[in-house]
Amino acid sequence: MFLTNSHQDADSARRLPDLSDSRATLARRAQSPHAAEEMFRHLTDIVEKRLLTAIFQPIVAMKQGNIVGYEGLIRGPSNSPLHSPLNLFKAAEHYHLSLEVEQLCRQVVLETFAGLHLAGKLFLNVSPECLLQPRFKPGVTLAQMHTLGLSPEQVIIELTEHQPTYDYELLREAARHYRSMGFQIAIDDLGEGFSSLRLWSELRPDYVKIDMHFVQGINQDPVKLHFVRSIQQMAESSDSLVIAEGIETQAELMIVKDLGIAFGQGYFIGRPNAVPVVALPARIDKALNAPGIFVYPLASSPTQKMVCATRLLIEAPAATPGTPTDELYRLFAERPELHAIPVVQDGVPVGLVNRHKLIDFFSRLYSRELFGKKPCVKLMDPSPLVVDRNISIQDLSNLVVAGEQRHLADGFIITEKGKYAGIGTGHDLMREITELQINAARYANPLTLLPGNVPISEHIDRLLEGRAKFVAAYCDLDNFKPFNDRHGYRRGDDLIQVTGKILAQACDPERDFIGHIGGDDFIVLFQSRNWETRCRRVLRDFDAAAVGFFSKADIEAGGYSTEDRQGQQIFHPLTRLSIGCVRIEPGAFASHHQISAAAAAAKTQAKRLPGSSLFVDRRAAGSETGAEKP
Repeated sequence: MFLTNSHQDADSARRLPDLSDSRATLARRAQSPHAAEEMFRHLTDIVEKRLLTAIFQPIVAMKQGNIVGYEGLIRGPSNSPLHSPLNLFKAAEHYHLSLEVEQLCRQVVLETFAGLHLAGKLFLNVSPECLLQPRFKPGVTLAQMHTLGLSPEQVIIELTEHQPTYDYELLREAARHYRSMGFQIAIDDLGEGFSSLRLWSELRPDYVKIDMHFVQGINQDPVKLHFVRSIQQMAESSDSLVIAEGIETQAELMIVKDLGIAFGQGYFIGRPNAVPVVALPARIDKALNAPGIFVYPLASSPTQKMVCATRLLIEAPAATPGTPTDELYRLFAERPELHAIPVVQDGVPVGLVNRHKLIDFFSRLYSRELFGKKPCVKLMDPSPLVVDRNISIQDLSNLVVAGEQRHLADGFIITEKGKYAGIGTGHDLMREITELQINAARYANPLTLLPGNVPISEHIDRLLEGRAKFVAAYCDLDNFKPFNDRHGYRRGDDLIQVTGKILAQACDPERDFIGHIGGDDFIVLFQSRNWETRCRRVLRDFDAAAVGFFSKADIEAGGYSTEDRQGQQIFHPLTRLSIGCVRIEPGAFASHHQISAAAAAAKTQAKRLPGSSLFVDRRAAGSETGAEKP
């Protein structure tokens, strides 16, 4: 197909492309724009004189921590406008020399790689559009490799798109042919190219490279993290290995490693160089072998705005302004679930008849006999709440609260492009709002905006799966309820928010995870080695901040008195913070449920101590338990 075992093209591997026809044709086309002629001269000089330089960027195995290969890259002359590969290939495409330039690039990369005697694999860039050109000569690259002493097992064909690829059958045949000779296949820039996902499905490559856009900043962007995690899951099911490109920081490296990505590449690991590194720098080796896991960026929690009024829509029969009131009474009798019937004229809502109001009116003496045959317009509410089906639940709730009280009882009419679509009830709206708030609180506490129960459990599971050593610290405010009762929930919320900020400030955001369980309970999952020092700092900072929540008299007395239901005075100590810690060793606990129970038990022990206290359950670490004061 594209490469053969024949040596008949060995000489052509060393021949330069014949540019005489291209030069003459383009010179005629140019019609003398000086800039175009100058660019064409630069390009043809580069190809004829082989003025290209190969550089190599290392690719590292995340688990083993060693360099497994290099991607061969190309640069034009440093004093040329075509030094950048982007400019080089743009010019080649413009002047219809893409095939000649790409063949020369491969020749230079292969020769340089062989000359450097680099160990590992060579990732050799090949564009699918060049493979599909009629002028493409099979066998050239393989013949040159034989001459240089390179085998197909050392080279990975990395397909890089510059324009859309449509002939998938031809590409599948090419991939089969390459593999039959020992080559492996990689696709480049997954998520950036024109059809990279289709190429993945069609070619079933050995390697998949994730575009750097999805890697850079992955430690701060939950969407990028979700994308890369999904690619890794797809790769596992399709027997492909993933390479994360563009790693530029240690944080990005750690996230990529924790996601189970097999290989990494980027400036943080090693920059492209004519003489690349053959061993990883100590900082990379240290980072890859560092214990523990990195804290994922918090994904957005479900919000009310993700749900619209369509979810509340009830299809209900509509009346017209002239419909007899008796007819509505009959409909209510036949449809006991209907709370109201809309009145619609030419598809547009003009009113709403409430079930209970109509029945109550007809229960009066002679009302049905006098008004039963009269139009229902006499009993309808002419100003009902009318909303579009695409309005968010949150916005709809605000309208109901801000409007008249009857809207909650009567419900509302739902339209689509101004035409009647159905009705909704205040009861269903309140139920939906409540469910959304509960669900949202499981992901992020609305008071402190810290992660809620779901991400807390997920992070503990990640720590357990990664067999990481960590400390679970359960933090709880003592004597908070009497404080809340005495000063009001607003002041109580302020104290909870201050506590959350103090805990967050004491954490390493890359290694320590803080979550708000609910109420005045928090949990911190420490991977920092100096976790005890951090806990003591939290206790000191909390006591210093808590002074501002009490009067001078309260502080001097060490508390305050309130009256119970029997009229007796009860003394309450000042609000303090208790922290119960459990050291988690690999294999000591099987689930987040067990860790939660152990941390809660340690917190109970801490609360038995006077003042702000730290209790450490050291049994999991094989030593005695201990209680400490700040």
